[in-house]
Amino acid sequence: MQNMRQLRKSLVGCDNVLGPWNVVATAQDHVRLIQQLRRDASGRDRQDLMQVQAEYAEFCSWLYQDSGDHRAAQYWADRAVDWSGAAADHDLTVYITARKAQLAGDMKDPQEAVDLAESAQRLAAPGSRLGALGAVFGAHGHALLGDGLASQRGYDLALELVTRPSDTEVRRGHWLDVGYVEAQRARSLLVMGQYKAAATGFDRAIRALPASFRRDRGVYLARSAGAQLHAIGPEQAALTAVEALSIGISTGSARIFAELASLDSQLQRWSAVAAVTRFREALDSVLLHEV
Repeated sequence: MQNMRQLRKSLVGCDNVLGPWNVVATAQDHVRLIQQLRRDASGRDRQDLMQVQAEYAEFCSWLYQDSGDHRAAQYWADRAVDWSGAAADHDLTVYITARKAQLAGDMKDPQEAVDLAESAQRLAAPGSRLGALGAVFGAHGHALLGDGLASQRGYDLALELVTRPSDTEVRRGHWLDVGYVEAQRARSLLVMGQYKAAATGFDRAIRALPASFRRDRGVYLARSAGAQLHAIGPEQAALTAVEALSIGISTGSARIFAELASLDSQLQRWSAVAAVTRFREALDSVLLHEV
């Protein structure tokens, strides 16, 4: 079991550098291997293997989500919930439920995002980081529904939970910190048309990111460019978008390209601006090459 967990940890590191398409096939091969190992295992060993299988399934869901294949991401998230339940890993079930809320938000299904997030919060231990995860992804669902007050309440609760001292070791969602919460708040502010506040929030979140989180930096830059277009102007938005594009090329993150494609359509009216022309030509070149 420990070897499989270590392999998964290595794949997570590879995904952050190489992108999801270079990792997902290997991750699915490992799921099949674990299923084979379970046939010859018994008792606690078989339960532990089921727990590792659930972790791999959640990872596959994330890889497909970042690749832009949301239906495949849903499939693997559903498998992960089933298997975490069979393994009696309550915290993992809560974590995956929160992640399903995040996926629903990416799929522009706000009511599903809110309902799943609230479910995760009910299942989570009071005052826990898992509860904070639910609060974050539920807050974005409320923003998509146009309920700014409920959205901001959710982010405030998440900040309170992640900054609260705890004697419990963080096993799930260790990446959830103040910077992450503020980046998600900025995304929601962008959705609600509060562009200046969103641009400021993204700027803070980007400056707080560890250097190794390149893909997250690319996602935040791409979203920030959308806010900058309205808060600052097309030239700054295009300059930021070019930086995001370079990260998108190296990581293959569909989330980055989706944000940049949306920005591209908004920038059409400013085609006479040199920086805008450079960005749009660079994006077209990448997309044509991919096709």
